[in-house]
Amino acid sequence: MPKVVTTLLSSFAMVAALASSQAVADDDQVFGWVENATLHPWGTEVKAKLDSGALTSSLDARDIEMFEKDGEDWVRFRLKLEDEESGEVFSDELERPLYRELRVRGAGGKDERPVVLLNVCMGDKIYEEQFSLRNREDMNYPLLLGRRTISHLGLLDVRETFMQDPNCDDDAEVVAHDPDNDEASDKS
Repeated sequence: MPKVVTTLLSSFAMVAALASSQAVADDDQVFGWVENATLHPWGTEVKAKLDSGALTSSLDARDIEMFEKDGEDWVRFRLKLEDEESGEVFSDELERPLYRELRVRGAGGKDERPVVLLNVCMGDKIYEEQFSLRNREDMNYPLLLGRRTISHLGLLDVRETFMQDPNCDDDAEVVAHDPDNDEASDKS
């Protein structure tokens, strides 16, 4: 094939790929690496770090206690979160069914954390997601959103922050957790 034709075909392929990529970007919401998120049903707005290096999302929780309720494993924990908008501290004790236990290996050794399902508003949708519970008091962000959650949101622009405001009312679309989308193991 002559070089001019090859160059022309390559140019068409590149334009088609860019157009396809742009179409995906236009259809999906784009989120920055830090966003505000609202925990539902409490309406508490917190800063969330979108971390593609973590698989499972994590939430700052205190006084974490496993217990049995009606023959099922449950978790009792206290949230102590400062609302970004009002400055008020949300500090309630919650109880949720244990979804699973997460084993994490890191520089500090091995750790086991309970995982529960909670609702979080990102953009204009409420997502029911897995959250591992741990004390994140010394962390910059009380909420970390991992790849499982990010994959439901849209696109992640690691150069930007605060691209979407959480705006979920009573009529907001709720994206229910789908256990079929769970990956077999965590490496976060």
